[in-house]
Amino acid sequence: MPDARRWRALITGITGQDGPYLAEILQTEGVEIWAASRGGRVPDELPFVQAAPAIDLRDATSLARAIAAVAPDEVYHLAAQTAVWQSWDDPVETGDITGLGTARLLEAVRREAPTARVFVAATSEIFGEPERAPQDETTPIRPASPYGAAKAYAYTLARLYRQQHGMYIAVGILFNHESPRRPPGFVTRKITRGAVAIARGEARSLELGNLDARRDWGFAGDTVRAIRAMLRTDEPGDFVVATGESHAVRDWCELAFGKLGLDYRDHVVTNPEFWRPAEPVPLVGDATRARDVLGWQPAVTFEELVAMLVEADQSASQKSEVRSQT
Repeated sequence: MPDARRWRALITGITGQDGPYLAEILQTEGVEIWAASRGGRVPDELPFVQAAPAIDLRDATSLARAIAAVAPDEVYHLAAQTAVWQSWDDPVETGDITGLGTARLLEAVRREAPTARVFVAATSEIFGEPERAPQDETTPIRPASPYGAAKAYAYTLARLYRQQHGMYIAVGILFNHESPRRPPGFVTRKITRGAVAIARGEARSLELGNLDARRDWGFAGDTVRAIRAMLRTDEPGDFVVATGESHAVRDWCELAFGKLGLDYRDHVVTNPEFWRPAEPVPLVGDATRARDVLGWQPAVTFEELVAMLVEADQSASQKSEVRSQT
């Protein structure tokens, strides 16, 4: 590998949850970091990241132009339409951006920077309704949503490009991961923000769906450490990134409200509009391969993760109150 001061990385999806954490890791290594986004924008919190020419995952020409301009040694492809529920509202756009967008990106890299190491983000949603738990790299793919189907296409294509063209392409099968940078529309942030609002007297109740739905939830910062490690290996491969623990939405509620001295049962009500039936086999990952090959394991516990989000939402709420009074 060339000297880190000359090593150049390109990140798509820099404005999402994972991009900033990844950029911060790369900065500590002295990597020259570029970001490609639809608006050509880099978040203000990342002044050390340079803006590549704007891209649109639906436009192959823009992708080729950005790859050629940056000439990256590494490409981290994080950009996608990332919400399962939104994919049902517009499955065509989901397929175009998340599925075909990955195809366009890989083709641009193949033509403009064929020796670059590439990371492609997949998801546990490619397993959909699995036959067994926990899930690992050998679990059959059977997506149950347009989002899962689009990611399954991206995952399969990444493997084909690796085999057919000899490209260095690693794929992370990422299970749910959260952080204070997670958008508020996701259930975890909805819970912690709602709990803080109730504790502050700004709301009386919180509407949620199925409290018994379970997921394998980890910390985004831990997930990004695994992503970075995938491009350090001699041979590219596929890796499940997960905690190996399954928790229910109810567990999030109990811990988040409890941290604020509240009982969630006094405030949380279920709304059939938000209901997602519990899966007969829960999505929970077996990250044995990531542990053995990458030397990776999660550092933040589930309890610490919930507390982290509650504290972040408390701080944000207090700052907002101060601004409104000035």
